[in-house]
Amino acid sequence: MYHGQTTSKGPSNSTQIYQQPPRLLIVHIALPSWADLCSNLCEALQNFFSLACSLMGPSRMSLFSLYVVQNQHECILPFVQVKGNFARLQACISELRMLQREGCFRPQATSLQLAIKDGLQQFKQYSGHMTTSAALTYTSLEITVLTSQPGKEVVKQLEEGLKDTDIFRVRRLQVVEITKRVLECMDSASPVEEASNDESSVLGTDIDLQTIDNDIVSMEIFFKAWLHNSGTDQEHVHLLLPSRSFSDISRARDNPMCLKCDLQERLLSPSLLPGTADGSLRMDDPKGDFSTLYQMVSQSSASRYKLRVIKALKSSGVCESLTYGLPFILRPTSCWQLEWDELETNQQHFHALCHSLLKREWVLLAKGEPLSQGHSLREPASTFYVILPSRSPTLLVKAVATRELMLPSPFPLLPEDMPDDSRKTVESMLDDLELEPTYNPLQVWSHLYSHLSSTFAKPQGPLHPRWESRALRKAGPLQTNRVRATVAPLPMIPAPGRAPKMPAASKASSDVFFQPSMEEEEEADEEYPSGP
Repeated sequence: MYHGQTTSKGPSNSTQIYQQPPRLLIVHIALPSWADLCSNLCEALQNFFSLACSLMGPSRMSLFSLYVVQNQHECILPFVQVKGNFARLQACISELRMLQREGCFRPQATSLQLAIKDGLQQFKQYSGHMTTSAALTYTSLEITVLTSQPGKEVVKQLEEGLKDTDIFRVRRLQVVEITKRVLECMDSASPVEEASNDESSVLGTDIDLQTIDNDIVSMEIFFKAWLHNSGTDQEHVHLLLPSRSFSDISRARDNPMCLKCDLQERLLSPSLLPGTADGSLRMDDPKGDFSTLYQMVSQSSASRYKLRVIKALKSSGVCESLTYGLPFILRPTSCWQLEWDELETNQQHFHALCHSLLKREWVLLAKGEPLSQGHSLREPASTFYVILPSRSPTLLVKAVATRELMLPSPFPLLPEDMPDDSRKTVESMLDDLELEPTYNPLQVWSHLYSHLSSTFAKPQGPLHPRWESRALRKAGPLQTNRVRATVAPLPMIPAPGRAPKMPAASKASSDVFFQPSMEEEEEADEEYPSGP
């Protein structure tokens, strides 16, 4: 989504790895086009901030401020922390909805530049009142101008108006032109369009120009880019490939080729969002959904979790990057409470479904229907699944992303022409890799068993001295690992005038039951030594 180089001006901190810089959004209003985009923009902002304010974990957005520019500039939201301020952000969006949509006014040529200068001054004042450690986080500001005017004209206007302005603390300044056309086909159109290379070269400035369509989804995706980790302080991952320059395998392993990469989320993990189906279920773990739901429905035979199939999809039309969580398997039930004829018919239909899906090369899209929520006015969040057939009589079920979870990923196509040196180097390394026709998880182990066993190992601490052991024994009975009888066998009632006799077997077993432990015998010898 971003074109042009960005630089991070703050120190690297592990707690701030996902935090974006403070943002200033300037809505450049022009009539009559404002009437066409007002509702879409406000709805997209409402949806985005409901998501951004709900994300658990470290805050991904720090500060946010909103200006509007009509005949003059106006700050309708000074800089505030995004997390924990949804009510204030919502009030700001409501105020934005109420702005004038009809009539005419003559905007001043300098209003937009004044809004940027005023926002910069406000940011400096806000940063000046922060503590030293917090101020390090707010060293630079990103400014976005949303406009329905021709983007190139707005850029030229800003170039001329800001040439004498100190914008050292501006990390990035971008102009986003909202086009008047609406997406006719959501499946084929790209919601975000980058400025072409020709346009960027014509501009020749540090101001980015971008265009988006006038619809809610396109604007949502644009705002969600603010949740990405776009920091450039350091790379995120090292991808190690064995180097062919070493004939020895151990040396090739110790000296691999290192490809340095950055991570980017494809979608938001639902585990970061509260308020799933019943307020407690985690949507990122379908298996966890079912185990929790099973506990809920076990008390009522009338309630069953339902997967309602809503449409079919081509098998080739489901991207693996859109699935998440742990998959689970469906098989024909063997519930003993069902009639035999019903079990047999159910199994036959299940097998027929698997055969038909394989023959058609289809998968199913299903919606999880949560259990009854009573008379709650709030609609619970739903989880969607893709159901894939297999050669065995089973169906694989995987949770699939929805619109709310998607993050932008506008990556260009791979270049067709590759440098010969890089291509030959990489191909030689790939040729050295062992190629297997399939992946067999039974031949791959992660040392999980030994790791789990080690978590239960007792710490080898110092032993208690003798006087501590004696003190513990005097305070109470010493607990040992040996099982002892706590109730003595009932004695036989002796005949009158005769002494009771214990059978030899009973005597032997009694000796076994009450035989002292080795530790007690050693301590008794030391405490009560016998004569020489």
